[in-house]
Amino acid sequence: MNMKRNGDWMEWTIHEEWTKIPLQELLKTTLRAPKALLHEWRMNKQVKVNDENPNWMKPLQVGDKLSIELFEKETDPVICEKHPIDILFEDDHVIILNKPIQMNTHPNEKGETGTLANALAYYYQKNRKKIKTRHVHRLDKDTSGAVVFAKHRLAHSILNQDLIERKMKRTYVAIVHGKMKKITGTINAPIGRDRHHPVRRRVSKAGQQAITHYEVINYCKELDCTVVKLTLDTGRTHQIRVHLSSIGHPIMGDKLYGSKNGHIKRQALHAENVTFIHPITGEKLEIHAPFPNDIKNLLSTC
Repeated sequence: MNMKRNGDWMEWTIHEEWTKIPLQELLKTTLRAPKALLHEWRMNKQVKVNDENPNWMKPLQVGDKLSIELFEKETDPVICEKHPIDILFEDDHVIILNKPIQMNTHPNEKGETGTLANALAYYYQKNRKKIKTRHVHRLDKDTSGAVVFAKHRLAHSILNQDLIERKMKRTYVAIVHGKMKKITGTINAPIGRDRHHPVRRRVSKAGQQAITHYEVINYCKELDCTVVKLTLDTGRTHQIRVHLSSIGHPIMGDKLYGSKNGHIKRQALHAENVTFIHPITGEKLEIHAPFPNDIKNLLSTC
């Protein structure tokens, strides 16, 4: 695909496969622009063909230049706060950060600071980029690892849909108490709120469907713990923590869900890998997030 950025615009040179349907249908089905965004583009004249306002019902021709004003200058309500960030991947459309522990992914109320989004907002400001911080997914405060942010509305919409359709794959590593008997397995148990606790979740017949797949990586006899790799078919709050606790193997350090010892000061859970199709280029991306020191130290014991 021949494409390039030109200021606030993204430009595509049209090839034969993009000439068979009207422009409006091309933007909707091939570029996957949502209806509301398409309407804005049309009203604000943010789509051009050969630098002119196009006929939206007419197919494009081979060699035409399609231009879309993707990179709007935006005001972000998230407060800028200086804090180092660990960038795993960045281009004009997506940025992926390795979230540290003791940090929320984004503010939960107006004016909140101390989150990964605050640090990203500062990074944007420092680099004179007027971009809103748009997280695609989030991690618990004390879960470390890869978090994906989109840099414009089209990328955000596409990645959100891919997340819903489970086309974005996230792999976690956890260190749990005890020796898991099965090398691989699936935990299929609905999760709901715990009526007796404001934060905790629990397995509940009245809860939402939740499916977690696991694979044992290693058993550590010295600490009587198992290193396990996990993927999710659903994205419920505290899903991995609840599911592992429900089968008698709470995550080390996770006092909320049954951990008793002090080998680590938070739940030993890390979002190690995220794999997805780039929303604009179509390239397959597989991004790895290195372990933080506390999990490295635990693993070194094994």
